[in-house]
Amino acid sequence: MNPSLTLPIFLSILLFAGASYAAIIDVLNNCPYTVWAAAVPGGGRRLDQGQTWQINAPSGTTGARVWPRTGCNFDGSGRGNCQTGDCNGLLECPGPGYGVPPNTLAEYALNQFSNLDFFDISLVDGFNVPMEFSPTSNGCTRGIKCTADIVGQCPNELKAPGGCNNPCTVFKTDQYCCNSGPCEPTDYSKFFKQRCPDAYSYPKDDNTSTFTCPTGANYKVVFCP
Repeated sequence: MNPSLTLPIFLSILLFAGASYAAIIDVLNNCPYTVWAAAVPGGGRRLDQGQTWQINAPSGTTGARVWPRTGCNFDGSGRGNCQTGDCNGLLECPGPGYGVPPNTLAEYALNQFSNLDFFDISLVDGFNVPMEFSPTSNGCTRGIKCTADIVGQCPNELKAPGGCNNPCTVFKTDQYCCNSGPCEPTDYSKFFKQRCPDAYSYPKDDNTSTFTCPTGANYKVVFCP
């Protein structure tokens, strides 16, 4: 074998193997209104009804999330604000940095323990738009949906313009935020859990709210599935 060819071939193999662990996240707006999608990593994009935005998530990505923003106005430079999910007043969300509650979250981490991806829908920052988060490849078929009328049925003390707050956002106590000590479900978290059983309803709601796929899967996030 020609030694001069060995290193480039080896590097190509490594690059190909690494690329196979990246995930494509297709974000679709199926709502009858405009949603300004946000993602860390990814940035942001205006999505009118039926439009799709493709995010290429790097291998090993952790702490990632996609969320819908509503009631937004941005100028030509991408500066403005949103009624829900606002991201530092910017169309393109910089990382680190997350949306202002209330906003429904799709969260994921790629190529983690035992070569698994971990993904979930979280209502820990409240709810603004119905959502589906599902794998689309690699033999993984178990997806998650949260489609209940949470905004319409929101308890009065949790209501917010355009959404429904999680109690941690409103009351800011350990009972709801689980910052220290034991943390159990509350009447408020049960309100969310009864309507979206597969979604996180409070920060320690791991057992029924975290899902996995073998690393290498692609995913879709659908607003108003």
